[in-house]
Amino acid sequence: MTDHVLLDQYIINHISPQEDFLNELDRETHLKVLRSRMLSGHLQGQILSMISCMIKPKCILEIGTFTGYSALCLAKGLAEGGQLHTIEIDDELEKIAQKYFLKSGMADRIFQHIGDAREIIPSIGQSFDLVFIDADKREYCDYYNIIFDYVPVGGFILADNILWDGKVVDPEAANEEQTRGILDFNDLVQNDSRVTNVILPVRDGIMVVQKVSE
Repeated sequence: MTDHVLLDQYIINHISPQEDFLNELDRETHLKVLRSRMLSGHLQGQILSMISCMIKPKCILEIGTFTGYSALCLAKGLAEGGQLHTIEIDDELEKIAQKYFLKSGMADRIFQHIGDAREIIPSIGQSFDLVFIDADKREYCDYYNIIFDYVPVGGFILADNILWDGKVVDPEAANEEQTRGILDFNDLVQNDSRVTNVILPVRDGIMVVQKVSE
């Protein structure tokens, strides 16, 4: 067993355990869903929960529900009476996410939307204290530009997979559509004077962005 594997296991052994419904969702996703590695997982889920609990958002937007794991983690930090809106383009994933939203006891706070996020976001008609982007990498810049005006000053935007399996530093991968989308997004954020940002090198990288001005 490599040092890297041992270290990963050490980390998992020293963070709070995930709830039973998240364990069940993790298992069912890996058994029944293609591309199950897209699920956030225990470590990243705990980080998302911790960030949400620190912010205590009244309204969260998630772009890319998948099977609902990250939505459940983010929803833990909602302020009293808060809401989470999660958008997924693949309608075949709707039922599994809905099943675990109900199991968690948080279904009354989580609103599922099926379709193109670029069309759905304006129709929700709310501002978002916290946004989590984890969908088609080619559209990250579009998502960022659309949501920016819906995030108040002081609000946060999180974006997943911004290291893209290390391809962001591989010149041969720069012309791949998904990689190009991530590279363009990272540059867009880095050059946006209206925000401050940091990369958390967890799993495939999480960009944490705070809006500091209009």
